[in-house]
Amino acid sequence: MGTDRAAQKPLPESARRTPLPPGTYIGVFGLLIGMFLGMLDGLIVGTALPTIVGELGGLDRFSWVVTAYLLATAASTAIWGKLGDLLGRKGVFMSAIVLFLVGSVLSGMAQDINQLIAFRAVQGLGAGGLMVGALAIIGVLVPARESGRVQSMLGILMPIAYVAGPLVGGFFTDHLTWRWAFYINVPLGAVALVVVGVWIRLKPASHPVRIDYLGASLLVASVGSLTLLSTWGGITYDWLSPQILGLAVTGAAATAWFVQVERRAPEPLIPPRLFGDRNFTVAQVLSFFLGAVMLGATNYLPQYMQFVKGQTPTASGMLLLPLMFGMLVVQTVVGRVISRTGRYRVYPILGGLMSVLGTMALLTLQVDTPVAVASATTLVLGLGMGFMMQSTMLITMNSAHPRDMGAASGSLTLIRTVGGSLGVAALGGIYVARLAEELTNRVGADEAASLSGAGSVTPERLKDMPQQLQHAYEAAVTSGLHGTIAAALVLSALMFLVSWLVREIPLRTVAGQDLEDDATPPHGLLEPERDAAPPAR
Repeated sequence: MGTDRAAQKPLPESARRTPLPPGTYIGVFGLLIGMFLGMLDGLIVGTALPTIVGELGGLDRFSWVVTAYLLATAASTAIWGKLGDLLGRKGVFMSAIVLFLVGSVLSGMAQDINQLIAFRAVQGLGAGGLMVGALAIIGVLVPARESGRVQSMLGILMPIAYVAGPLVGGFFTDHLTWRWAFYINVPLGAVALVVVGVWIRLKPASHPVRIDYLGASLLVASVGSLTLLSTWGGITYDWLSPQILGLAVTGAAATAWFVQVERRAPEPLIPPRLFGDRNFTVAQVLSFFLGAVMLGATNYLPQYMQFVKGQTPTASGMLLLPLMFGMLVVQTVVGRVISRTGRYRVYPILGGLMSVLGTMALLTLQVDTPVAVASATTLVLGLGMGFMMQSTMLITMNSAHPRDMGAASGSLTLIRTVGGSLGVAALGGIYVARLAEELTNRVGADEAASLSGAGSVTPERLKDMPQQLQHAYEAAVTSGLHGTIAAALVLSALMFLVSWLVREIPLRTVAGQDLEDDATPPHGLLEPERDAAPPAR
């Protein structure tokens, strides 16, 4: 049986279905706008990054425009989730939106790359509460079995984020200024604040406020050390240098100490009891790999599209539409199918398989690959990411007791963000190293240093360079992309293997808010094992 089933007992018949309060889905729409802010920001900025770095300089710090945001998001995610559980999820979620908007405005006003990195960190601190806050509130308002309705609402916003995001980012860069990639968050955030403030109704928090300050500090130290290690290792410092070894020791010690603190804390940021559930643990591992593969692809494919294929930022966004549409369609369809059938084990397996095939397809990209073929090649990876994102979120929320919904959603977002942060940093290091090596082989060390070290090359400036330098830079960018995709292929293969460990456990059919104060363990909220559908094969 195992620990996943030991505590199961049937729900009372009266609790099998709970009517949702009037206006709930309007409020959920506001929550999804908050999630949309985080999705939109990453996608808009991705297509604008080549121009941003070209204007502000600092190609050697290019990945930090993304990494600073992800690092701050990862470090704050679990804290936002726990604060929501303790202080009230609605107010904490709205506070996160406000901080995110402040960071967005400051990022748009940045005058150099260092300012942009610092302000992106502020933005990331707010972003840490967007996804976790929305998921936690949805988790207690909407039963897991009814999540297909929420997915249909998400299907309204995701096309705008995943399709229009890169296009809008490219349009701003081409016709206005890249700064509007950050300013656009302000009106959207204002709408989210109004809708959530008016239509979301939650029971007030009734738990004692015991903030785990030591755990929060150790979490920040752990995530920060690991991110710096993956960013600097082998690039800024040798792997055996005192700096890298010091970061490794600090990260390992902070992580080990964090685990010990969480076991004893009255209100841990990430309750260890959550990991007593096998499905929850597997979902977190899958989420880590997903974050690395997803952010690695969406941040480095635009480099190839713009520098190698000569596309504008707007066009490069359009060329990623197959990837975005694949992710979107799968998430929307799978959400509805799971709500109808209650079965989900097959989807993370499909997600892992499609991610492997998708990264293998991307390795075939060359300097002379036709633009249409390069664009279509991204579709398979998009399908894989859609399967994996949908299933990991559902498994996580179904495995947690409503009392821990904020911590559970915080764990999911934290681990996926850490995966993305480490992935972007590590893959960015591979990208820059491969690019510099290829340039050195083709044009010599001095010319390579002037092209790759000063951040002076933008897609537009590349067109004005001598043809020999153009060809050399295109080949170097392609080599850099191949390095990142090869690493993503390894991660996808690991994701596929781990996905087979998921077990088919029935989904809750009752809203978590109605049972939030129940002391019953998580799987006491589920149907007994004998009523479950047979495991997917």
